[in-house]
Amino acid sequence: MNSSYYRRKLIQKNSLRTAAEKKVGGFRRKEANKRGQAAKARAAVEKASTPGSRKSKLSSAQRYEKEANTAADSVGAWSARVAKLGAVVGDLESRLAKAEAAERTAADSARKREQKQAEHRAATAQRKIESRLSAAEGQVSTMMKELRAPKPEKLRILLLGASSEGDLRVGREQQRIRAAVQASTHRDLVELDVHPAATAEVFLDALPRFRPHVVHFSGHSAKDLIAFEKDEDGFHESAIVRAGAFARAIAAVDDKPLLVLLNSCDSAAQAVKLVDTVPFAIGMSDTIDDGDAVSYAARFYATVAEGQSVQAAHLFSQAAMEMNGLNGHDLPTLACAPNVDPAAAKLVTPPPE
Repeated sequence: MNSSYYRRKLIQKNSLRTAAEKKVGGFRRKEANKRGQAAKARAAVEKASTPGSRKSKLSSAQRYEKEANTAADSVGAWSARVAKLGAVVGDLESRLAKAEAAERTAADSARKREQKQAEHRAATAQRKIESRLSAAEGQVSTMMKELRAPKPEKLRILLLGASSEGDLRVGREQQRIRAAVQASTHRDLVELDVHPAATAEVFLDALPRFRPHVVHFSGHSAKDLIAFEKDEDGFHESAIVRAGAFARAIAAVDDKPLLVLLNSCDSAAQAVKLVDTVPFAIGMSDTIDDGDAVSYAARFYATVAEGQSVQAAHLFSQAAMEMNGLNGHDLPTLACAPNVDPAAAKLVTPPPE
């Protein structure tokens, strides 16, 4: 039996013992009271003036003594029950202590196993990282040149919004992004493909057709799924797409994006996996308010369109959120492939003067 079982039984038996002790006390008080009444009745017999009165007082004294004796018997019976329950409680306390000790031992063993497994996983991950870094040695300086950087062409940003139940302001977010880009210095070097009610088919069609450098998704998500819309006019349930399928679609095209930005809740885990396919990915480490998400996205693309690096745009957008008192400023998370430098990667490169 586990400690929870013994703890419940102990509470039950202690409650019964307490009730039995109250019974003992009650019957003891009753016995004392009846014996006092019997003594008074016997004293009254001596003072009675007539034989009839003496007989009545004697009868009362005998009745009180009988009731006192009955109460005394009950005291004995309930005292025995208290003693028996005390023994049971003592045994349960001993069993509980042993069960708790066994559970602590088991928990310690499990914790040690988990620690060893975590250390093993960490060591394995470190070996993989070192292997990838070793394989990439000599390529870091040329990697950014090999990226499909939009030097002779506009930065193409695919804006996907999905709010099938109408609970998110994806249209507002896309409007803010468009306005921010239009107000930037290098607005002529950025092209937007905007879809405020994006289905999975819209996403799939746009990848090979538009060949986006940036895929931006705003809507609902979780650690392993993304919620697109269905091709329906009214409010409806989302079309759930597995994160793995979303990533494989991006990996399948020849012209892969440089950046995927998932402006949706709990998407940081997806971003970490996406950098196996693309150089940069941004996701949210927890649930983010709609207004915070809009603010981050608008500031990020405005900064990118000013010719700043991916890292500068990310950090500057977080700082702007914090300065404006937005609590979600620490939720956007930038993930990078191991062989690229976000501080050196600029998605908009102005032509030389």
